[in-house]
Amino acid sequence: MSRFSEVLANVVLRNPKHIYGRIYIVSAYAGVTDLLLEAKKSKQPGVYTHFANGGPFADALHAVKRRFFEINASMKADGLDVAAADQFIGERAESVLGYLNSIADLLASGYVTTGELLSAARELLASIGESHSAFNSANILERKGYTSRCIDLSGWADPKARTIDERIALMLADVGKTPAITFVTGYCKGTEGIMREFDRGYSEVTFSKVAVAVKASEAVIHKEFHLSSADPKIIGPGKVVPVCNTNFDVADQLADVGMEAIHPRAAKPLELSGIPLRVKNAFDPDHPGTLITKDYTCPNSKIEVVTGTDKVSIVEVFDTRMVAEVGSDHRIMQVLVDHEISYISKATNANTIDLVLWDRDLQEPIIAKLRAMFDVVKVIPVAIVCAIGSNIAKPGILARATGSLAKARINIIGVSQTARQTNMQFTVRREDFVLAQQVLHAELCESAD
Repeated sequence: MSRFSEVLANVVLRNPKHIYGRIYIVSAYAGVTDLLLEAKKSKQPGVYTHFANGGPFADALHAVKRRFFEINASMKADGLDVAAADQFIGERAESVLGYLNSIADLLASGYVTTGELLSAARELLASIGESHSAFNSANILERKGYTSRCIDLSGWADPKARTIDERIALMLADVGKTPAITFVTGYCKGTEGIMREFDRGYSEVTFSKVAVAVKASEAVIHKEFHLSSADPKIIGPGKVVPVCNTNFDVADQLADVGMEAIHPRAAKPLELSGIPLRVKNAFDPDHPGTLITKDYTCPNSKIEVVTGTDKVSIVEVFDTRMVAEVGSDHRIMQVLVDHEISYISKATNANTIDLVLWDRDLQEPIIAKLRAMFDVVKVIPVAIVCAIGSNIAKPGILARATGSLAKARINIIGVSQTARQTNMQFTVRREDFVLAQQVLHAELCESAD
C-alpha cells in the first residue's frame, strides 16, 4: 500500500477491460500497524504497548496521527484529496483516543476484567490503519473519474453486535449490483475479535472470507515478491525461480515454517470452497504469479521450494521409563494443549521424544512442567530447513538431500517426512541454517536432474 501509484498502474488500472467487478482488500500502509500496536520484528512499543503498560499512549497516538497526515501529504501527487483524508483519519484517531481514555478509567476502577478491555483496545487500534488506506484508495480513484467505493468493515457506525461472517455478508450484500472499484478494509469487526483469533494475519483472513462470501472466481494476493523456489537473499536472485503452480498442501507446509503464501487459517475457506488462489508480485505485473489449487500435482517429481527458519528449538524429553510406559506422548501433548502451543515436528525413539517448537512459544512454565514429569528435559536452539513440493515421492531424492548436506559437513540432527511426502524437513545447527538452504537448493532445484 505504500507504493500505491505503482499498485494503481500495475494492478488496479492495468487492464482497461477489467477495471470494475473487482474487490480489493487493503492492509494498512507500511509500518502503521507497528506504530499502532507494536513492531512485529523488533517489538518496539506502539500505542497499544504504552496503553497496556500504563505509559504515554495519548502522546503515542498523536504521533501516529501525525504519521497519517504525512502519508496523506505524500499521496497528493496520486490525486488524493488531502484535506478530506486528514479530516477522516484525524476524526477517527481522536475518537479512538476517547475510547482509550474511557477504557483506562474502567481499568483504573478495578471493577472489570483487564483481559477483555485490553483486547478491545487492541482491536480498536488495529482497525484504524486499514480504514485509513481504504478511504484513501477509494478517494483517489473517484478523483480520477472512476466509480469507486470504500467498504469499512471496522463497524465504526454500527452499534449492533455481529460475527465477522455476519458483518461481511451485510456489508457486501449489494457489492455486485453496481459496477465499481471496491476497496474493503482488511480489518473486520466481529464478536469473536479478529485480532484475538488471528492476530496480525487478520487481513488475509478477511480477504479469504470476502472471497467465499461473494463466490469469487479467483482470489489474488499481491505481494512485493514472487513465491519463489527459495529466498533470493539467501540463494541469490539469479538462482531462484518463481513457482508457477502448486497446491494448498504445499501452501500449508510453507506456512508451518513461517514462509506464508497465505495465513494458514485463511487458506482453508478458499480450499474448501474450490476458489483458486493466485500469489502475484505487484511489481512484476506481466508474470502470472503462482496459482494454488486443491488438486494440482506437479507432472514431474521435483522440489518446488527450499525454505526454513532459525527461530526454533528442540525440546528434548528423555526418560528411561518411556520404553515400558503408555501415555508419555499424551502427557507432553497435554502440556502443550494447556498452553495453546503447536509443535512443528516430532521425533521419537524408545526413551526420547523430541519436539521442534517456535522460540516465541518456549515459555518457562512449559519447560518447568515437563521437567517435573520426566527425568531430563533439554532445550536446544536449532534451525530447520525444508525441501517441499507437490510431487517429491521419487526414489533417491532423500538420499541426494542428505548426501549434499553431508558433503557440506552439515550435521543432520533430525529428519521428518510423512508418508504423504510433501515436505522433507531437516533439523540442523543454527550456524548451518543459511548454508543448508544453499546446499539443498543447489542440489535439488538448480541441478539438471
